[in-house]
Amino acid sequence: MFAAYAARIDRDQPLNGLELGERPEPDVPPGWTTIDVKAASLNHHDLWSLRGVGLDEELLPMILGCDAAGVDADGNEVVVHSVVGATGHGVGPRERPSILTEKYQGTFAERVAVPQWNVLPKPKELSFEEAACLPTAWLTAYRMLFTNAGVRPGDSVLVQGAGGGVATAAIVLGAAAGLRVFATSRDETKRKRAEELGAEAAFPSGARLPHRVDAVIETVGAATWSHSVKSLKPGGTLVISGATSGPNPPATELNRIFFLELKVVGSTMGSKEELASLLSFCAAKGVRPVIDSVLPLDRAREGFEKMAAGDLFGKVVLTV
Repeated sequence: MFAAYAARIDRDQPLNGLELGERPEPDVPPGWTTIDVKAASLNHHDLWSLRGVGLDEELLPMILGCDAAGVDADGNEVVVHSVVGATGHGVGPRERPSILTEKYQGTFAERVAVPQWNVLPKPKELSFEEAACLPTAWLTAYRMLFTNAGVRPGDSVLVQGAGGGVATAAIVLGAAAGLRVFATSRDETKRKRAEELGAEAAFPSGARLPHRVDAVIETVGAATWSHSVKSLKPGGTLVISGATSGPNPPATELNRIFFLELKVVGSTMGSKEELASLLSFCAAKGVRPVIDSVLPLDRAREGFEKMAAGDLFGKVVLTV
């Protein structure tokens, strides 16, 4: 079957390790099933895998891709939850949870094998391309907002780095849930787009906000950390799920964190139950993922190049 896969690790030039070509059909252990992939979306996780982050070299070649929507063996339209081992379904009881492509072959292929437990019905209201955007970036944003930040309608939220997959999802989901959403970006076009998607206002990176916020959604890391901390109300919550600009901010702002009793919460992905709620929310409220571009699988390299360059707003989707 045709696939896009990591053939080698290159920490400095990750796209050097990306190959497109034929790979074996997936193994299907007991309790697993095969999904015919219709659409899959890119995440920064795929670039990190090509750098060897979370992917051991001895597991190469590894088909990339965490997210997918497709058709199961019975002809049902489905969405794949990409965290394997969170509950022991389909794996050993002591196996630590992992995301597809860290240990098991991913979704950038004609077919993917996953535990039967990881398969959810696709709402008829969502296209395959839309549904394929949800299981990683949008699920991460959903958990950050509604589980870990604990915000309620009317609360204010700052989303750093408008344009990225998680940030874009947080803007759309937050606005749909009745939050007052502020966003930042270095790019004027992305700021305008954030406002079109429901942000109350968008500002240049590091700019002073009209008022301090109840929560900050942080995926940028070092470059925006200080601004995130300074933007919070006393008792506010900073939820972080990524550090695309680096993990070591020049100032940690510890005095401000303890003096104002701020909460810093790490967040990674989400549960199958949260994904089911996200799918239902999107279907019921007319919320749709923001898609930057749709490419056939054999043009996957173009999608990786767009993501690596930051030349996108929303998700890049690959179709099979």
